[in-house]
Order: sequence, then structure tokens, then C-alpha cells
Amino acid sequence: MIDVRVPDEQEGTKAVVRAWLKQPGDTVAINDPLVELETDKVTQEVPSPAAGVLAEILLGTDAEAVPGAVLGRIDAEGGQAKPFVPSEVEAPRAAPDRPSNSVGASGEAETRLSPSVRRALLQHDIDPARLTGTGRDGRITREDVDRAVETATVSHVDGGAKPIAQPRVAEANWQDIPHDRMRRAIADNMVRAVAEAPHVTALFEADFTAITAHKKALAAQGTKLSYTAYLLKAAAEAMAVAPAVNGRWAEDRILVSPTVDIGVGTALGDKGLVVPVVRDCGGASLEEIGARLDNLTARARLGKLERSDVANGSFTISNHGVSGSLLAAPIILHQGQAAILGVGKLQKRVVVLSQNGADVIAIRQMAYVTLTIDHRVIDGHQTNAWLSRFVEIIEHWPEAQPKQ
Repeated sequence: MIDVRVPDEQEGTKAVVRAWLKQPGDTVAINDPLVELETDKVTQEVPSPAAGVLAEILLGTDAEAVPGAVLGRIDAEGGQAKPFVPSEVEAPRAAPDRPSNSVGASGEAETRLSPSVRRALLQHDIDPARLTGTGRDGRITREDVDRAVETATVSHVDGGAKPIAQPRVAEANWQDIPHDRMRRAIADNMVRAVAEAPHVTALFEADFTAITAHKKALAAQGTKLSYTAYLLKAAAEAMAVAPAVNGRWAEDRILVSPTVDIGVGTALGDKGLVVPVVRDCGGASLEEIGARLDNLTARARLGKLERSDVANGSFTISNHGVSGSLLAAPIILHQGQAAILGVGKLQKRVVVLSQNGADVIAIRQMAYVTLTIDHRVIDGHQTNAWLSRFVEIIEHWPEAQPKQ
């Protein structure tokens, strides 16, 4: 037997089994996708380490997958497969002197409920003691919960029927949207980030007129770039005046990354967001950054990112203006970073400029930019120096040169 194990390195705070792509008895070849694991950042496939038959599944759907844990086993000689029995893996059996699905004051029997069932019970405010389980040894399954929600009643020993849940009157007509894994993980990360790092946000305003002209000129030459590509390049160059912005907090020191690896918040609609990382922005040209960014963004929206695509960023940009927001102060989600840049929506605004010693009124492409910092790592002087340099780069972007 050959063990199929959870990878030792995973990107995200917690991994769970999303789905098995093969079932016991299926023939597999080496490197065949076997099972999908999901974290708050990525979904990854675990390949078969050998050719043979999937003999046994040890961690079922929704089970937590800690690094190094055995997911299942491959029989390289093609022996008989063992059917997967969730109750043998996901939870211990109830004590014989306690009803199998009841939850006592100490909560010991609740461990018989799988994570999926436990979440569904909480979401619908259902007492598990009022359900009759159809699983092995009377164990409650997710299907039992779903069935009870549909019928809205549950049978009791006295033959009567009572509502399984008593929603608050004010919530009776509310839409019920259960949390998925990504939403829960984002919530946990947000709470932890704010609790651990003292956040401070500085606000500047930037004139993007030069960027807009440069972008339009490149497009006329056949090179299409997003505004985000310019943000990445300008942010990388601004690190020279305040290197700690590209660093992180450690217990006995501040660590500054040797390369500028910038994560870009990418919305996935109602499914949340991911943060793919564009590597070495300081050593890449604007066009190279644009190409890398387009590739990562496309794969993110198709759910095709690898663990390495979202790991080890040193700084993050949230271009929230693309969805219409004028101003925001994003949270520093990653413990390995000290700052996050927020960029609002571009707007034509009337501003006062100085030309030849005189004040003139002009219409310019303006946007608010914020830098939210971990105040353990960065002080106000460094924050403002970085933002000043970033805005200077944006506002004095050179004109595009014609192709030779």
C-alpha cells in the first residue's frame, strides 16, 4: 500500500477535502488527479503518487486536511478496494449510554457530526436531537438535515410533529445564504489581521492624466495594458525611499524582502477574492508586468491558480476603484506583509495647477490612493514618503515612445 498524503506546504490558513475525483476500486495512473483540497486561497489537486487501484479513502469530503495527513491509499498491485465509511473516519462513535445523536451539556456527542452537518445545523438553527439519522449507527447525514429543512418538521416518539427551527420573526423572510469555505476563511483572516497588527491609513490624491495618455498611446501601437500594471510598476519603484514597506514584522527584527513581489486582489464575484502574486516587479519592465498580471488574473477567475501563484507576496495592491469605489482602507490580510495600497476610481475632477507661476484650473484624471500600514513596522514618516514618491511617479510618467 502506498499512502496519498496532504502536501507538507499549503497556501492558506486551513485546508479541507473538497471532493474525491476517484473512488475506491478505480484504476489510477501515476500523477492522475485523485482529490481536491481547498483553502481560503486556492483549490489544488493532489495527484496519485503511484499507478494501481485506489484501495481506501481515509479523509472524506469536508474533513480537515493537515499537512502530512494520509488522505487515502493506493494498492500498487491492484488488490481489493475497501469502501469508504465516513463514520469510521470523520468522528468517533458515541458512548453506548448516551443517545447516538444527542448533544449533552459537555458537548461530547457533537463530535459525531461531520463538519458539513454541523455547519448546516447551525445555519438552520436545528437541534440535532430532534432529527433521526439515516447514516451508519443512526448517524445524522447532510441529507438528513437537507430533508428536514425541506419538510420543516421532524417526527418525535409521541407521534407529533414540531418545527425543526424557530427563526426570528424579523428574519422569517430573509434570504438564506450559507457560508462557503472561502467566505469563512476570509472572515477568520480579517478578524485575525486586525487583532494582531495595529492598522493606520494615510490618504493621498494622485493625478493619473499622464498614465492615461501613456496607456492610450501604447494601445494605439498594439500594446494593451491595464491601469493595475502601472500601479505595480510605480509601487515597486517607490520601495527605494521606504524599504520597510516591502518588509514584515518578526519578534526580534524587521525583515525586508530582497524582491518586490506584489499580490493583486482579484474579485471572484460572490465567491470572494484571491490574491495572486506578480513576482519581481522591481526587475521587470511595464510590459512584462502587464503580461504576468493578465495571465494570473485569467487563471484566478478560472480557478486554475497553483499554490505558488498566491504564496510569499511582500506587498499587496487593492485596485478597488475598478468596481466603483472612490475611497477604501483595505486590511493587511497577510501576516508576512507590512502594507497594502488601495486605489480608488478614476474620476475627471477640476483641480488648480501652477503653470508658469500662475494658478490655472484644469480637468484632470484623479484618484484617491491610500496606504494602510502595520504600525509596528512602519511609521508615519515612512508612510508619507512612500506615498509621495508613488504619486510623483504616477504624475510624471514619461510619454510613450513610438515603436522603431
